[in-house]
Formats: sequence, C-alpha cells, structure tokens
Amino acid sequence: MVDYAELRRGMVDSQVRANDVTDLRIVAAMMEMPRERFVPANLKSLAYIDEDLVIRAATAQQPARYLIEPMVLAKLIQLADVQADEIVLDVAAGTGYSAAVLARLSQQVVALEDDAELVAAANGVLSELAITNVAVLKGPLTAGWAAEGPYDVILLNGAVDVVPQALFDQLKDGGRLVAVVGRGGAAHAVIYTKVGGAVSERVVFNASVPTLPGFEAPQRFTF
Repeated sequence: MVDYAELRRGMVDSQVRANDVTDLRIVAAMMEMPRERFVPANLKSLAYIDEDLVIRAATAQQPARYLIEPMVLAKLIQLADVQADEIVLDVAAGTGYSAAVLARLSQQVVALEDDAELVAAANGVLSELAITNVAVLKGPLTAGWAAEGPYDVILLNGAVDVVPQALFDQLKDGGRLVAVVGRGGAAHAVIYTKVGGAVSERVVFNASVPTLPGFEAPQRFTF
C-alpha cells in the first residue's frame, strides 16, 4: 500500500523547503494537496518525484503535456507573491494541480486549458476535492481569458520562447506574470511586473521544464 502522505511529506521537505521556498502558505498547500490525484493512474506512485510527469501523451497531432516538477512550480508561485485577495490566471493548468495549490493562496483562480480532456480531468478532481474557487475554462492558451481579467497574477505552466502581448494586456497595474523563458539548460524563471502600463522583467533563477506548445518565437526571415 503506497503511503502518499509520507511521499508528500518527503517531496515538501526534500524538494520544496530544500530549494529556498520559505513561504509557509505554499509549504502548507503542497503538504495537504494530494498530487497523486492529478496524474494518470499508472503514474500515481511517481507523483512526488522531482521530475516532470506526462499528463497527456504525445500524438501525431499534438505534443505531450506535463505536470511540471514540484520544486519549479513552488518557486514560481513564491516568486509571484500571491495574496489572499487576488485573482490568478493559471495558463495551461493541465489536470488542475497548480490551480489547486493557487486556490489555497488566492481569492479566485481562472484555470485555462485548451484540451477538452484535460479540462474534464481538472474539473473532476477539483470537484472531488471540494475546491470551489477555481473556474476551469477551455480556450487558446496564448489568448488568455480577458473576460475574467484583469488579473493580479498570471502563471504559465511550461517553458515559453515568448510571452504573448495578450497576456500582458490582462495584467492589472501592479500585476505579476511568472514564466520559464527559454529552452533546456538556457531557460530561466522570469517575473514580469506591470506598473503604469509598462512591463518590466527580472530574471530570477535557472529552471528547466518542458516547452509549452504555442508559445514559440516567430520565425525570422533573412535574405
């Protein structure tokens, strides 16, 4: 019998606390959230390892999608400094784990996903866990969800080449967007802050997570 509570405690102690995540609200949220509920059945025993886990296998039409590793997610959320009265847009929410953690820290989470099966999976587990301050919506990830904005915080679940202007447009004044920008070992966690309509950026730490499809840099033609 797998002791998921013990695995969860090990994840928090060895991956989250050990990597400078000092916000006790995040520690508590990840300690109580059953991550095994958010992964496919065949991966439940691996839910707490320090790796990205496949939540949608690759097909000929679409690339794989992942639940990003706990340490990177925790550090991104800490970087965003989510407050209890804030509204968060969780882009590429997958099966809903990141939204569930964010729900413990914020007033409302809009979890955006472009895959109908992932939307159904997220809605199912969030409902089972009685998490009521998350709305899971289906739409293009790069477009965000302006109808519920503007947002205090926007989180991107995966590495991107560029952040679309549409997402910056949906930030409140004083809002923060956190993302992993770049690929592989050259990627970094970046926080963008909007003040007076202008967006500034700050590179904070090295991070490597799977690339989020649809956020590729536009091709440049040379002559």
